Amino acid sequence: MIAAPDRRYPIGPMPTPLILTPAERAEALAAIRALPAELRAVVAALGESGLETPYREGGWTARQVVHHVADSHLNAFVRVKLTLTEINPVIKPYEQHLWAELPDSRLPAEVSLSLLEALHARLMAVLDSVNGADWAREWTHPAQGRTYTLDTLAAMYAWHGRHHTAHLRLIGV
Repeated sequence: MIAAPDRRYPIGPMPTPLILTPAERAEALAAIRALPAELRAVVAALGESGLETPYREGGWTARQVVHHVADSHLNAFVRVKLTLTEINPVIKPYEQHLWAELPDSRLPAEVSLSLLEALHARLMAVLDSVNGADWAREWTHPAQGRTYTLDTLAAMYAWHGRHHTAHLRLIGV
């Protein structure tokens, strides 16, 4: 008998490599660039009633996931800019489960889909301009007690978008 996939991590755990090869980096950037359109397509397929459905028992609704992706990628944008403009900045963690309960998580998904499109346009303008050595620039996550690189951020947020898009694809399965 084949075990059912873990609905919490349908594409596996988040990667945290310190250095990406040029091919891995290009793949991560392509995933980040594609996320707004991919997320929009999955949300359209769910329809309005699907947005109120959790992707797993005890999990967020699809609507909360969409808003969470926008929240998280707003933080990613700030983290990228801090990493490129400061020496080993200490980033500000946030309580994502509490953010998902705030009133804006009940807004139409379109609000965050539009935000994500504009945000990713800006994020990609920055990431596409990063030169070789800058990918090794460091930042520290105080809650994890670890220092990462800009390459790590690219890998993490490429995974993050695919991870939550996979969650939404689980609805109705």
